[in-house]
Amino acid sequence: MLNRIRRFGFRLLYNECAFAYDVVSHVVSLGRWRNWQRCVMQFLPEPNAGVVLELAHGAGDLQVDLTKAGYRTAGLDLSRAMGRLARRKLTKQGIGAALIQGEAACLPVPSNSIAALVSTFPTAFIFAPKTQSEIERVLKPEGRAVILYSALMTRTGILATAIRSLYRLTGQTYTRIPDSEIRRLFHAPGLTVEAHTVHLGDSLAQLVVLRNTPNESQSRRDISLELARES
Repeated sequence: MLNRIRRFGFRLLYNECAFAYDVVSHVVSLGRWRNWQRCVMQFLPEPNAGVVLELAHGAGDLQVDLTKAGYRTAGLDLSRAMGRLARRKLTKQGIGAALIQGEAACLPVPSNSIAALVSTFPTAFIFAPKTQSEIERVLKPEGRAVILYSALMTRTGILATAIRSLYRLTGQTYTRIPDSEIRRLFHAPGLTVEAHTVHLGDSLAQLVVLRNTPNESQSRRDISLELARES
């Protein structure tokens, strides 16, 4: 019964009640949500590396941050309502909205075309083998995916306790996840996994960086193909 209530709540928040997303995220994080989101940017390559694709772009705030930092961006979200919300927000900022409605398990993006991929607080779709396979497929050689999957308050008190209760009610993680568990959850064969923790005053954020590191045999095949073209 509780799981059905959670699913219903998520459906409302990301669809019919998408207009309340900014307020809800601000409240449940005690105003830390945007700082947590921005953590991913310190793990990105330089802006001239190429396009940054955001999975589950939500209300579009990170799209604004990335664009202002000089990145070329695109965003994908399954929710049509979130797409409308993000597009309005970007338009108000004078930013062209390169937003796509679609699924992470079937990215409408050419192979080896994305310099970096980001996702902040994604749901369970990010752990699906098809999603991770698609991430590996679309990343350029030496590209990376930066995923903010968990954040929590380190402070104590009534408010912090209330926030933990809200997270448990929605089924989201509000405990520090061991690095070994993260490496088990992210397991695409062509991606190396790095677990990172960023401390932000009275809170911390947990991130994973997936690097597309071609193996030696793939590198040999690429060299052979290049030599064949030149001859």
